[in-house]
Amino acid sequence: MHPPTGEREEESTTTFAKPVAIDYYTKCFKLQNQETQDHHGSFSIQVLIMDKVTVKVMSHSCKMADITDQGVSLDEDLYRRRQPLPSLDAIYFIKPTKENVILLLSDMSGREPLYRKAYVYFSSSISKDLVSRIKRDSSVLRRIGALREMNLEYFSIDSQGFITDHVNALEELFGQDAETSHRVDMCLNTMAKRIATVFASLKEFPYVWYRTARGLEDATTVTFRELIPTKLAAAVWDNISSYKSSIRNFPQTETCELLLIVDRSVDQIAPIIHEWTYDAMCHDLLELEGTKYVHEVPSKSGGQPDRKEVLLEDHDPIWLQLRHTHIAEASERLHEKMMSFASKNKAAQLQQRDGSALSTRDLQKLVQSLPEYNAQMEKLSLHVEIAGKLNKIIKDEGLQELGQLEQDLVFGDAGTKEMINYLRRKEDKSENNLRLMMIYAAVYPEKFEGDKASKLMQLAKLSDAEMKVVKNMKFIEGYNSKKDLKGAFSLFFSSGKRKHSTRKDRPGEEETWALLRFYPMIEELIEKLSTRELPKDEYQCMNGPSTSSHGSQAKTEASSATSVQAVQSTGPHSMRSRRTPSWARSRSSDGGYLSDSSLKSESSDFKKMGQRIFIFIIGGATRSELRVCHKLTSKLRREVVLGTTSIDNPDNYIKVKDCISLICWHSAGASFKDVFY
Repeated sequence: MHPPTGEREEESTTTFAKPVAIDYYTKCFKLQNQETQDHHGSFSIQVLIMDKVTVKVMSHSCKMADITDQGVSLDEDLYRRRQPLPSLDAIYFIKPTKENVILLLSDMSGREPLYRKAYVYFSSSISKDLVSRIKRDSSVLRRIGALREMNLEYFSIDSQGFITDHVNALEELFGQDAETSHRVDMCLNTMAKRIATVFASLKEFPYVWYRTARGLEDATTVTFRELIPTKLAAAVWDNISSYKSSIRNFPQTETCELLLIVDRSVDQIAPIIHEWTYDAMCHDLLELEGTKYVHEVPSKSGGQPDRKEVLLEDHDPIWLQLRHTHIAEASERLHEKMMSFASKNKAAQLQQRDGSALSTRDLQKLVQSLPEYNAQMEKLSLHVEIAGKLNKIIKDEGLQELGQLEQDLVFGDAGTKEMINYLRRKEDKSENNLRLMMIYAAVYPEKFEGDKASKLMQLAKLSDAEMKVVKNMKFIEGYNSKKDLKGAFSLFFSSGKRKHSTRKDRPGEEETWALLRFYPMIEELIEKLSTRELPKDEYQCMNGPSTSSHGSQAKTEASSATSVQAVQSTGPHSMRSRRTPSWARSRSSDGGYLSDSSLKSESSDFKKMGQRIFIFIIGGATRSELRVCHKLTSKLRREVVLGTTSIDNPDNYIKVKDCISLICWHSAGASFKDVFY
C-alpha cells in the first residue's frame, strides 16, 4: 500500500495537454488497481468522486470511456449525498481545500465509512495543515490507500492550448473595484496555481517572462491594473519554484525556453475582427455550445428528422485537417473529398449505378463496404453542411466586403472616407457595425476625442450603449514607450496625429486566399520571443541571467499599485505588416480517405523539436491566436503552447450586457465612472 504521506508523483510526457491528462489518470488508476486486485486476479470495481473543478478538468482532458477502461464504474459528485458502498474502493480526485478535506473525512471516518478504501489525488498542492488534519483521524488513516498530489488543475482545450477557466478575469482584475477587492488576490492565486500545474505535469521548469508596467525606467507611478502581469508572473514563479523541493525528479534548472505572461491589451483587434479560417468562422457565425454543433439527420423511422449533437474536436480527422484553412479552401477540399470518396468507395459506386439489378458479387461488395461507407459519408456530410451554412451567412450578410474593409483599416489602406462610403451603402446588422467601429476606434483613437465620431456612429446606427463601448476603446491601451520601436507590436493610443504607414510583404510568403492578410499580434511577439528580440524595456524575466535584479524588481512592482499620470505615445496607423500566412497554401489531396496518420506523425515530431514556448494571455484569447501557435510550431520547430483565462468568441467579447462592468485598461486620467466593457 502507498503510505498516506502526501507524496508527490508525476509522470513526464512528450506531448502537451490531453495526452498528459490521460496518462495521469491511467497511471493513478493502475496504481490503485495493483493494490485492489481480488483473489481471482481481476480488478475490483471502483467509484470516482470529483468536485466541480476536477470534473471540468476531467471533461476537458478525456472521455469517460478512458476512465471506465480502468475499472471505474460510477462517478459521483463530492458535494451530493451518496449511497454507501462499503464493498467498493473510491478514487477521490479533488481540489485540496478545507471543505473538500472535511467531506473526505466525513465519508471515511467512523464505524461505517461510505467506501472500503479511499485513494485520494489532489489537483494541486495541499497545505501541511490539511495533511496533518487527515493524519490525526486514525479511523480514516487506515482506510487511505494513497494520498498524492496529481498537480493537474488546468483545462485542456486543444493539443496546444489550455485555459484556467476564469471567464470573468477582465472584470475581476481590471474592473472598477478591483484595486480594493479581495477577489483579485484570490483570482490571481488560483490562476497562478493552475498555470503552475501545467509545468508540474510536464516536468518543465521555464524562464518566466512578463510584460512590465510602464514608467518603471523613469520612476513614473503606475496603476494597479498595469501590474497584473507582474503580479501573476511572481505568483507563478513562486509556485513553480516550490516544485523543485516538493516534486520528485522535478528539474532543478530551466528546461524550456520560457513562459511569457501578457494581458489582453497586447492586441485589442484580434477578439473582434472577422477571422476567415474554418475554425474561427464556425465559432463566430454558428450557434455552437462550446464545441458542440447540433444538426438534423434523416430519421431511421422515416418521420421527422432527428437532432444529433457532434463535437468539433481533435477526434474528428476532417476537423483537424480543415480547421486552420481559409473557408474557401475548406469548401474546395470538402468537394474534392466527396468526389474522391465517391470514385473509390465500392458502396458509393454501386449506389450510383443505373436501375439494373445487382449481381451476387455486387451485393457482397456492397455489404462489406457499407459500414465504412456510412461512417465516412456521415463525417463528410457533416462538414459539407457546416461549410454550406457558413458560405450562406457570408453571402447573406455581405461579410466579404466588410472583412475587406476591416483588414484595410488595420493595415492602413482605409480611413474615415472609406468607412462613410461603406456605411452609406450597407445596412448591416448592428453587431457587425459595432465590431467595425471598434476596429476603427482601435486604429484611429484620436477620431474619438470629444464628439468627433458621433455622426459616424449615428451613421452606423449604433445604440447609446454601443456608442459608449466604441468611445471607450481608448481605455484599452498597450505598452507606452518613449521610443518609436521599429516593428513594434503593441497598440498605441494618443490624442496626437499619426501618419499612415504599412509594412512590406515578407519574403517567401505568397498570397493564396483573399482576407488572409490579418494575423494576431502574438505571432510577431512569439517570433521575437524565439529569437530573443523582445524589447528589454517592455519585457523582463523573473529568473533570467539577471535573476536577482528582475526577481526583486518584480516583487517590488507586485507590491505597489498607485495612480499613473498620462503619457503620450506615437505610432503609425498600420498595425500589421502585409503578409499571407503560409498555412493557408494548397496542400496535396488525401485521396478522399480520412486517415489521421499525418497527425500522428506530427505528434511524434514533437520529440525532435526544440524547447517549448508558452504564452499566457490574461483576459481571454481567440481562435486565431490558438491557430498561430499551431502555425509557429511548424515554422519554428518548437512546440508553442497557448494558455489563457478563457477562449472567447467575438460575440462573447462585445455583448452589450457585459459592457456595464468597468474595464479601464492601463487608463491614464480616465474616470472610473466611464464604462468600457
